[in-house]
Amino acid sequence: MSEKLELLYLKEEEVIEAGVLDMKQCIDTIEEMFRLVGKGDYMMGGPNRNDHGLMLWFNKEEKFENIPKAGPDRRFMSLISYLGGEFDVVGNKWYGSNIENLNKGLPRSIHTFTLNDKDTGAPLSIMAGNLISSARTGAVPGVVSKHLARKNAKVVGAVGGGAINQSCVDAITTSVDTIEKVVLFDINVEKGKQIAEKLEKKINLKVEVVDNMDECISQSDIVTVATSGKVKPSINHSSIKPGALILLTGAADLSPETYKENRIVADLWSMHEKWLEDGLSHPEGISSILDWTMSGQLLEMVNNGDYDSGKIDDIGNIIAGDKEGRKSDDEVIICMTGGLPTEDVAWGYKVYQNALEKNLGTKLPLWDSSYLMK
Repeated sequence: MSEKLELLYLKEEEVIEAGVLDMKQCIDTIEEMFRLVGKGDYMMGGPNRNDHGLMLWFNKEEKFENIPKAGPDRRFMSLISYLGGEFDVVGNKWYGSNIENLNKGLPRSIHTFTLNDKDTGAPLSIMAGNLISSARTGAVPGVVSKHLARKNAKVVGAVGGGAINQSCVDAITTSVDTIEKVVLFDINVEKGKQIAEKLEKKINLKVEVVDNMDECISQSDIVTVATSGKVKPSINHSSIKPGALILLTGAADLSPETYKENRIVADLWSMHEKWLEDGLSHPEGISSILDWTMSGQLLEMVNNGDYDSGKIDDIGNIIAGDKEGRKSDDEVIICMTGGLPTEDVAWGYKVYQNALEKNLGTKLPLWDSSYLMK
């Protein structure tokens, strides 16, 4: 065995060349990932193997002035997991996020992603992670829509026009071939019009921009919510169309009756329960998770005894065939997608394999001969 150890470095341009934006392949990859998670062939962080990741929790005030303070989308996180099946690899996504980045000409969050050999721990690859993260995040609503949208769904409603929701719309319209148009609501109407023009060219469908969220929600068979900032979009119970599939990639304000009267599906509910545990141990209590978790309101209801979490199904169990899919055309389904670390591992590994096949990237030596083995 050679003493030399090297890894493959992929910059963003090479990640693109390796197919990171191939939404069809990404959807297929994430669907297989959910099937494996439904079977239990995975590990995430923590002793219960279901932690979303390790996060630095910022406070509004700090004793030392240089310590980062809480703010919209302000966090550092490390998301580690193992995924079995054809992947059989460990990976870690590391990122910092701050909405103020947009004023500096930077993306809101900046990601790097690492793949490691499951046995030795040796790094296989380090790559630019933003597009891996955004593509897999968008692919999840595509997979869920494939399995849970009503038959002949024609209208997609998009609440928020940022990069993540653009990816969600791309995935949904890729996986559901009956879609005829997209209705976009963004708090900035002029920005929304620019996004609509960009989306139309990408998905080859009409994108209608509205300045009223109810107008977006009421006509949509599939609703995708992905926004950032201090104010959560509020979805009126009466605006929800019978049979609608509501996909919460970002936090939204829904009424207790909306949760109680409709079906809830999660990407992995045990991961959301860990958020509740973290929130309850925080000095500010459960309010510390309400602004950024799409499941925060529901977790609070569960904690207060107002909702039975035993009724919540995981999409992985539905895809694996252990739970029933859509039960009727009029069934309203609300899906909580918090983002599994295994999604990054699945898509990052596929991109890595594509890069190897295309001879992309730069091989970087970790060492020629390990000092510790001399």
